[in-house]
Amino acid sequence: MKQPLFNCPVTRNLLLAALACLSLQAVAGEAIQIVTEELPPYNMTQDGRLTGMSTEVVQAVLEEIGEQASIQSMPWARAYDIALNAENVLIYSIARTAQREKLFKWVGIVAPMHWYLYSLPQRNIQLKQLDDARPYQIGTVQEDAGEQYLVAQGFTVGKNLQSSNKYAHNYEKLTLGRIDLWVANDLNARYLVRQAGDEPAKVLIPTLSLPDLGSGDGLNMAFSRQTPDATVERFRKGLKAIRDNGTYDAIAKRWL
Repeated sequence: MKQPLFNCPVTRNLLLAALACLSLQAVAGEAIQIVTEELPPYNMTQDGRLTGMSTEVVQAVLEEIGEQASIQSMPWARAYDIALNAENVLIYSIARTAQREKLFKWVGIVAPMHWYLYSLPQRNIQLKQLDDARPYQIGTVQEDAGEQYLVAQGFTVGKNLQSSNKYAHNYEKLTLGRIDLWVANDLNARYLVRQAGDEPAKVLIPTLSLPDLGSGDGLNMAFSRQTPDATVERFRKGLKAIRDNGTYDAIAKRWL
């Protein structure tokens, strides 16, 4: 008597293998993708390894919740676009601005920040308010919080904003006189100045504070809107746990 197809041991084993493969593909499809940029000392590549204060915080959260995920560093505009449009994407270090509030599911602060318009002391630029900066050329990074903020205030890329894809380019352009002002957060600005061999206190003037650029005085990690709420909540709990157990403070002490 002919054996039914699905009772055949060989066929059944092949079917089980195929189902297992599909199951693995489904799990892989739900895997978390983590994207960031080169923003020292928050996230940066050194000797082929991604490090920085924010990176260490994200890695500590992953360890705390038992999650495995690789981190990709890329130009900010690309990372931002992926986080806007793809599923299960975690992005850091991202400023939580009013413009971005509803675009992401926010996890929490991974590092402190404060934004300024910087200038060189020899230029003697005086700014009492943001409108005073309109006649000047300002260095920005494409689609970062500083550029988005200034554009929202009526500044224009190609007119009074010069957009780059790397933060280090702006300090170089500032010293060469190609721009008059540089919008940056304080830790990043000081780090890049030191990397260039200069002393921040001597060569960089925080000409105008921008306290309304970002909320909560910190850079965040955030998920794409297409990420399940349960995933976001697991990361929120993980971030709270490393703050409560002292891991966050230990990381901050190494970088601040």
